[in-house]
Amino acid sequence: MLRYVSLVIANTLRNRRRSALTVASIAVALCLLAVLAASYLALFGEPEASPAEALRLMTHHKVSITQPMPVSFGARIRRIPGVRDAMVWQWFGGTYRDARDPRNFFARFAIEPARLFGIRSEIKIPAGQIEAFQKLRAGCIVGSKLAARFGWKPGDRVTLLGDIFPVTLELTIVGVYGDPSNDEILYFNYEYLRELLKAADAGADEVGVFIVQVKSVDDVTAVADAIDKEFENSPAATETVTERAWQLSFLSFLGNLKLFLSSICGALGFTILLVSANTISMAIRERIREVGIMKTLGFTPGTLVALTIAESTCVALAGGVIGLGLAEATCVMVRHSGTAYAALNLTITPEVGLASIAAAIVLGVASSLVPAWQASRMNILDGMQQSG
Repeated sequence: MLRYVSLVIANTLRNRRRSALTVASIAVALCLLAVLAASYLALFGEPEASPAEALRLMTHHKVSITQPMPVSFGARIRRIPGVRDAMVWQWFGGTYRDARDPRNFFARFAIEPARLFGIRSEIKIPAGQIEAFQKLRAGCIVGSKLAARFGWKPGDRVTLLGDIFPVTLELTIVGVYGDPSNDEILYFNYEYLRELLKAADAGADEVGVFIVQVKSVDDVTAVADAIDKEFENSPAATETVTERAWQLSFLSFLGNLKLFLSSICGALGFTILLVSANTISMAIRERIREVGIMKTLGFTPGTLVALTIAESTCVALAGGVIGLGLAEATCVMVRHSGTAYAALNLTITPEVGLASIAAAIVLGVASSLVPAWQASRMNILDGMQQSG
């Protein structure tokens, strides 16, 4: 079959404009498929939890994460056997600069500075900045990526206008931390928020979530059950889940995202299959007389089928390789976009890359089967009668 490589290449380049357009169509489609696959893995993949993450639980109101719980629950949680520590994990929301600009969005959490670095042990920050954060009531620390995005440094002031809470935060950056899981969060002292809420008479003793650290991975399930049992008869019954389950729970707000992504992938695959099959059919129709001559010269039906499939596969592979390059470029742009989507950390993994190349090969073969079969069954006299 290697002796026919030059013939396959010549047939592929015969109509260069059509071949280029087909390659471009396949490239765009496979780029979208690869990005969707990367998104699916980022959203629903099950990466192995880090040692620190495996020990963390999230406790929130059983009815909804928007329903508050008494802040006193924290002390009761810490007394439950198997719990090493627990702290407030309060989303602030608010507005920084212009709310209409998505680049100004980032996560802002009120926490307890004395407990943060023990519970989230993966956070790396100089000891002096930890001490400053614990001493300055209106101090805050920011992730390294977040600091780089806004050009922040220790000593800078950050103003957050409240929306969920009717207060305005006037914060001073006292440290920049690194976190391999997410270093685009601003942390500030919960007591500072609590004081402002007391002054505004706006529910200062209520919080949305507690983050809990257990002593052992083996205790996770038992501790979660014990926490929920502790508060099952209170006005604010709780639900305690792992940190990974907590993160995935936000996707439920978007509906059946798995079905949505799968449907788009299926529609894209079917569409590009039709495009590729139509291109190969056109190429075969233009060469009917040539196929008749090849049969006269001794080319067997199997050889004609193989040549047609090889031509289609070359076009599809070219589109697949270019599409992977476009997909990786798209993922890089998303990771550096400065928007909420950057937190997905989209990456074209080796698995996604191999799957995309395999999809291109399958696409090339599948789209050429019918035209190849028709060419192989063509009668020599019928082929010779065509003008091409």
